[in-house]
Amino acid sequence: MTTTTTHTPVPPRTYPSLRAAWIPMAALCLAFFVEMVDNTLLSIALPTIGRDLGGGTTALQWVTGAYSLTFGGLLLTAGSMADRLGRRRVLLIGLAVFGSLSLAVVLVTTTGELIVLRAALGIAAAAMAPITNSLVFRLFDDQALRMRAMTVMIVVGMSGFVLGPLLGGTVLAHVGWQWLLIVNAPIALIACIGVRRGVPADRPEDLTRDALDLPGAVLSIAAIGLACYTLTSGVEHGWASAITLASIAGAVAATIAFVRHERRTAAPMLDLSLFSRGTVRGAAIAQIGTSVAMASVMFGLILHFQYAFGWSPMRAGLANLPIIVTMLVATPLSAWLAQRFGHRIACLVGAACMAGALAGLSWGVEHGYAAIAGCMVLMTIGLRTVMTICAVALVDAMPANRTSLGTALNDTAQEVGSSLGTALVGTLIAVLVTTQLPAGTWSDELIASFFHGERIAYGLLAIIVGLISAGGALALTNSRTTEEH
Repeated sequence: MTTTTTHTPVPPRTYPSLRAAWIPMAALCLAFFVEMVDNTLLSIALPTIGRDLGGGTTALQWVTGAYSLTFGGLLLTAGSMADRLGRRRVLLIGLAVFGSLSLAVVLVTTTGELIVLRAALGIAAAAMAPITNSLVFRLFDDQALRMRAMTVMIVVGMSGFVLGPLLGGTVLAHVGWQWLLIVNAPIALIACIGVRRGVPADRPEDLTRDALDLPGAVLSIAAIGLACYTLTSGVEHGWASAITLASIAGAVAATIAFVRHERRTAAPMLDLSLFSRGTVRGAAIAQIGTSVAMASVMFGLILHFQYAFGWSPMRAGLANLPIIVTMLVATPLSAWLAQRFGHRIACLVGAACMAGALAGLSWGVEHGYAAIAGCMVLMTIGLRTVMTICAVALVDAMPANRTSLGTALNDTAQEVGSSLGTALVGTLIAVLVTTQLPAGTWSDELIASFFHGERIAYGLLAIIVGLISAGGALALTNSRTTEEH
């Protein structure tokens, strides 16, 4: 009698095309989308949550802030763990925890419980974010395919970030706000199935055998977490307040301790000598610039459309569609710039586009939606160029067994930039316009004051983004394919 054994198909180690890799690409894109959309999805529902749970303004700020704080603080640690324990394994655990925690929203009865839940979701998302991009590199050997795959990931991720308010507003029109989190569960399940079917398991030789640097992990969490909190506290409590100054001092102390520890330990979580490579240093700096631009424009224009223009949340969300469309159609232009001029020049062009777009917004906010949309298109061309090139260049410049840490460093730079951009716009509007934006119809005087504040804010941001992004781009090489290792 012959016994037939059924074996589960083993995914190929690499794929010859994006079409052949559609299952793992779809799964990784779903995972990345749900991470990014969760950053902004609840922002549109905060008034409703406040009414249902009885939370005050500060509590509602922490509903969104708790997620960003744990997410940003744990990215480096999660990337380091993935390079040791296995990237696919850590991603599957992160997806399972993220989906399960999302269902727990049905048990939430207070804003305090929701804040704890959001913080826990940020931890799970941190275990997913650096790994989704790292695994894209493992799917392909060809550099051009990696660039195209990273483009897809960035478009999906930024679509999630931009569409969050629109999707949230649409859902709230039909069901309760809890469904904004419950929907994460089936998405996470589908992503898990796709990752198991299409992403190959980690090989021991692809991982690092160094022991996990627990003191380094604690210090990095403290440094990044306190730095992110400082930016939030500065807007909420004032930059000269005791709590803000204490968080600044704590962030500086933790950073100094982290650097000293990483230089002395035999198995550092983040080998600081990597920053001697211009590609790693420059790509991380330039990514901070892109996120400052993206977050400041998103935050500022949401206020502009809903308050100054008086648009509904859904219409305000639709007004951001030029960003998504340009992300898609600008792909050939960005690829041509990289192939024709190399990474350094292409990123300098992208930095000029972002700075020019922000300068244009300082004029365009008073000249209607068409002027704003034109600036959004120009900014997105710059974002698309710099973000893709720097993401690929940074990971390519890392050792083969540190790719997850490379993408974690990339994501951390973007998270710091996002916090910085939001804090800058929030602070400038508070200083130049008002600390409390009134609901309902604005007076002509307040609208005029708001436009004046926007002109100054976007003008200053044009200088800041231009200097940061161009400074990072200058440290890149002229490579058109792979950066020097």
